[in-house]
Amino acid sequence: MFTPSRILVPVDGRALDEEMVAFACEQSKRSRARLYAVYVIEVKRTLPLEIDLPAEVERGEAILQKAEDTARKWRQDVETEVLQARDAGTAIVEEAERRRIDLLVMGLRYRMKFDQFYIGNTVLHVLKSATCRVWVCREPMPAV
Repeated sequence: MFTPSRILVPVDGRALDEEMVAFACEQSKRSRARLYAVYVIEVKRTLPLEIDLPAEVERGEAILQKAEDTARKWRQDVETEVLQARDAGTAIVEEAERRRIDLLVMGLRYRMKFDQFYIGNTVLHVLKSATCRVWVCREPMPAV
């Protein structure tokens, strides 16, 4: 049976974040894994990567605070970090490599594009490029 020792949860401020952090906390509690949460600010290519973006950093910190609050309910510690990158998927994969993560837990919105289910670039990149296990939980289909 797979027992993770380091779990990473990327959060972005959507409703699914709390569920994903709680799920990761449950897994962390079972295996005594270290838990990490990251928020990625995607910096436009027209701007320098190191640019100071106080409003975006503040938003990221608020979102990570919610992740910490959820972890606290589970009596779990979580290390959080705001990252700045050109591409969220690449930043998540690189962070997973840097921290030697063995389980990435991600939420996926239910989205349609041109009448087809659309997974999005971030999740697709992580699924293609991450060397660790990736658990993706798609939110329910909206009622018609």
